[in-house]
Amino acid sequence: ELVERGFSVVAMDWRGQGLSARELPDPFKGHIDDFDMFERDLEALRKQVLQFLCPRPWYALGHSMAAAVLLSQAHAGRSPFERLVLVSPMIEIAGRAAHASTRVVVEIADAVGLGASYAPGVSRRSSMSEPFEGNELTSDPGRYVRNAAIVEAAPQLAIAGPTIGWINAALRVTRDFADPEFPRRTGTPILIVVGADDHVVSIPAMARFANRLKAGRMIQLSGARHELLQETDAIRAQFWAAFDAFVPGGREEAAALRRATDQEAAQRIFNPPWWRRLFGGRRRAA
Repeated sequence: ELVERGFSVVAMDWRGQGLSARELPDPFKGHIDDFDMFERDLEALRKQVLQFLCPRPWYALGHSMAAAVLLSQAHAGRSPFERLVLVSPMIEIAGRAAHASTRVVVEIADAVGLGASYAPGVSRRSSMSEPFEGNELTSDPGRYVRNAAIVEAAPQLAIAGPTIGWINAALRVTRDFADPEFPRRTGTPILIVVGADDHVVSIPAMARFANRLKAGRMIQLSGARHELLQETDAIRAQFWAAFDAFVPGGREEAAALRRATDQEAAQRIFNPPWWRRLFGGRRRAA
């Protein structure tokens, strides 16, 4: 869908996810010591891939944890992206994780050497092995079943859940986001899109954050859960409409680019440089 809009696309499996290297011997543990490591990986992507393969301007589309990394980078003034589209950004984790008592327990557990252990309530099974009913990710049964089939065919893609260390690192980042000055000092234009039925990240926290942004807004999509881009076609259509309105370019620009490319190809065929050098003019069509 991004390619259809005329974009060059680079997608990355974050450290500890997908087919990227894991931080621990157990490949099903989602672990990180500090989110600064994700920012370093993002900078490596810029230096080693983006600047060689992708024409500017650059735009970033990030979901949940990735959105948090993009926000931290933008706030620090290190973002190479012109605009950010953040889907279900992890401004604050929903539920008990945001409570002060939970933060204290997690910090102590990490400090005494339990950081590599699974967070409480996490088992060594991918969430995609759970039944569709009651899942917090998507209301689309077809895409849920598709994802489960992918994980069954390629289990090395999956993680079962976060470690205590990952949770502690995430809570440190979200504590920064809670500072009212954080969004006010983030100048990159930002579009936040969130599902109204998202119970993984806090919708009120996202709304507070969006209201304080210099150049940003938040859109809620009714009926959508946390994995908004894996929702029903109707919900996804709403997302893409918001995306197209926010990000310069889109389908019309892609069509214009294709026309320009076709014209350039025709020019090279029917009026090649060697013809102009020899005869100093355009070649007449027969």
